[in-house]
Amino acid sequence: MPAETKVDKVAKVEASTARPASAPLTERQEARRRRILHASAQLASRGGFDAVQMREVAESSQVALGTLYRYFPSKIHLLVATMQDQLEHMHSTLRKKPPQGDTAAERVAETLMRAFRALQREPHLADAMVRALTFADRSVSPEVDQVSRQTTVIILDAMGLENPTPEQLSAVRVIEHTWHSALITWLSGRASIAQVKIDIETVCRLIALTAPEDRG
Repeated sequence: MPAETKVDKVAKVEASTARPASAPLTERQEARRRRILHASAQLASRGGFDAVQMREVAESSQVALGTLYRYFPSKIHLLVATMQDQLEHMHSTLRKKPPQGDTAAERVAETLMRAFRALQREPHLADAMVRALTFADRSVSPEVDQVSRQTTVIILDAMGLENPTPEQLSAVRVIEHTWHSALITWLSGRASIAQVKIDIETVCRLIALTAPEDRG
């Protein structure tokens, strides 16, 4: 039986409703899914949200249009899944070169700014993914939950935590919300990178407030 990942642990702590587990993909299906996500990211990088058309994604990934819709029922599902995939790549990069701050708050702030700068290098892709998250309705909840869990795990890794308390997870959620909001305001031209950095560093101070050893 495969080892439980930190994403699984976070899901157990955070989950408020249980969902039946979907059957794992075969190696061929996973390869097909990866081609689809790659095509989605490439199209979004070139032209943003409007450039991601399901027919073009199908053609670029060499799958039938009907097959594409079986994997992703809509463009929103696809782009939210693309964001989760991009976060996985960022996480892999962060593992190879972990943040160097002296405190958990400093490490998380550095981590989120590195993730932000990675998105900054692909503004069309960032805009497409954030717009998809904003437009997502209840039908996209599993994909949105995966994005949230992946972001949570990235933050917990930077904090150096394996078993967060409910209070710490609450602080992480507030940090996630701030990071997401900062992306939106930057993409819309309403915030500078300097302001984003200040906002992220400020919200990361919540980490010290929720540390168990700091309680009276």
